[in-house]
Amino acid sequence: MAHSRPTLADVASTAGVSVSTASLAFSGSGPIAEETRARVLAAAERLGYSGPNPLGRSLRSGRSGIAAVIIGDHLRRSFRDPVAIQVLDGLTGALGQLGLGVLLIPALPDPERPTAVDPLVESAAMDAAVLIWGFRTDDPVLAVLRRRGVPVVVGEGPSTTTAPVVSIDDQTGSAALGRHLLELGHERVAVVSLPFDAARRCGPVDAARRAQLDWAPTRHRLLGLESVGIRPTVVMEAEASLVEAGREAGLRVLQGGPGERPTAVVAQSDLLAAGVLIAARELGLRVPDDVSVAGFDGLDLPWLAPDVLTTVVQPLQARGEAMGRMVGRLLAGEEPEDMVFDVELRVGTTTAPPPPR
Repeated sequence: MAHSRPTLADVASTAGVSVSTASLAFSGSGPIAEETRARVLAAAERLGYSGPNPLGRSLRSGRSGIAAVIIGDHLRRSFRDPVAIQVLDGLTGALGQLGLGVLLIPALPDPERPTAVDPLVESAAMDAAVLIWGFRTDDPVLAVLRRRGVPVVVGEGPSTTTAPVVSIDDQTGSAALGRHLLELGHERVAVVSLPFDAARRCGPVDAARRAQLDWAPTRHRLLGLESVGIRPTVVMEAEASLVEAGREAGLRVLQGGPGERPTAVVAQSDLLAAGVLIAARELGLRVPDDVSVAGFDGLDLPWLAPDVLTTVVQPLQARGEAMGRMVGRLLAGEEPEDMVFDVELRVGTTTAPPPPR
């Protein structure tokens, strides 16, 4: 005959207290003497009682104990990107300190159904949501969460959103990188960019494509270069922030003779820059003697040795932690303001004056 599982009432009876007192002992708070709490926990251990039912507790509190982390890309791509991993590490650590579990939702924009969202965004239990990477102006995910009344924090989102945003000053960082190249004497500078929108592709950007630009990091990093007077010889859009995407774009950008190809390539992520560097090696070009290559993110890429990328360093884990803390402030009823992290230019071995004409 199967034994029934012990209940909170059984623990209370064994400890000689009321059920409400036993409940307070498990909650970790409330007006209860330490001696009484210890007696209740000892009774629970003797009976093999592990604690109140989490579902019942959430029903009583009106909280699910879950924060949704909604990623505007395939998870298989995101988990290959050290930028995504470090931000998520900081975010989940901060959410854990708040007692929140994490539900990962890939909210992939569908060009065929622009207003469609993942069903979990519509129905999953969540106390708050954090939106990172790939979110657009008037994004339907934001609209659904607003309708549900879910508090939202946005990372790298459109500046028009009413939700608090945790971002970096990537425009200023790109401007510093542009000034560095200009001071070295570069005039022909190409850009390998992050995606412009959900229609991911690899190809040169013309005026019509530029008008479709709807992802904040891509826009800000282009504007940063342009603000110091750099007019790229070509902007080659990459499909994703991956090494192979950077290599594909780099092979296309670096074709041509010494007087035709750019003397410097700015990639909008370090993984893209690593791909461009690999493409340069395959084409027999020396970095930085024949072409300079720069990135953005400040990743540690020892496998590129002896090359060390010139890059813009951003505080990845700190950004994630800030998003998590902002969730806590929203749940406490506060109205936090946007947060912008500073970035810093780090000159490596991959940039130098252009080759003589």
